[in-house]
Amino acid sequence: MPSSYQLVCVYLNEADQWEHRPLHLEILQFLHDAGCSGGTALRGVAGFTAGAGVVSPSLLEVGSKLPVVVQFVDRAEKVAEVMPTLRRMAGRRLITLQDIQVVPAGETG
Repeated sequence: MPSSYQLVCVYLNEADQWEHRPLHLEILQFLHDAGCSGGTALRGVAGFTAGAGVVSPSLLEVGSKLPVVVQFVDRAEKVAEVMPTLRRMAGRRLITLQDIQVVPAGETG
């Protein structure tokens, strides 16, 4: 039976911190240390949340809070293993989880 994979996205902003360090980098380090297959932090060019207006870069803004999304794909068992710590680190930030199909490298349609 093929493995079940999941995509996890954690929606943050540049200003979010974990123990006085950038949260997105701390999450990536945690995922690495936990043996996850890989992870990526993507910086958005603009964004908004229900509780705040649209944020975008400008010459007048200092210490911006541009959106950052941390994504990783792994087996469902590994996701379940890391999720409690990830939820604690992300606090009230949005986390999404999707079941996905992974196409092995070298496979053609």
